[in-house]
Amino acid sequence: QVQLVESGGGLVQAGGSLRLSCTASGYTFRRYCMGWFRQAPGKEREFVAAISWSGGSTYYEDSVKGRFTISRDNAKNTVYLQMNSLKPEDTAVYYCAGRRSYDMVVTATGYDYWGRGTQVTVSS
Repeated sequence: QVQLVESGGGLVQAGGSLRLSCTASGYTFRRYCMGWFRQAPGKEREFVAAISWSGGSTYYEDSVKGRFTISRDNAKNTVYLQMNSLKPEDTAVYYCAGRRSYDMVVTATGYDYWGRGTQVTVSS
């Protein structure tokens, strides 16, 4: 049974930082692309960042470029999202997603496994 478990969310002031973690089990983590998505109240789930199986390639949504960094540790079956210079508009539930393929995609429908999410709240 595949499980993705996120952690690291919380309440932070604007300009602050958080690091999200997502640990996978029951899944050949090291072979496949991983991604982060977020969903704010009343809005659709949106792509945030993705990373290739090796960590050699990454892709970001425009609004987080230069502020967020996705990384992975295949030995620990864990993917991270370092979030700096946080803004109130970053407030959302953040979801980790796993894809049973090597290539990166930005659409939620391209991912096969999902975590339950972790709340990130940025106060102004």
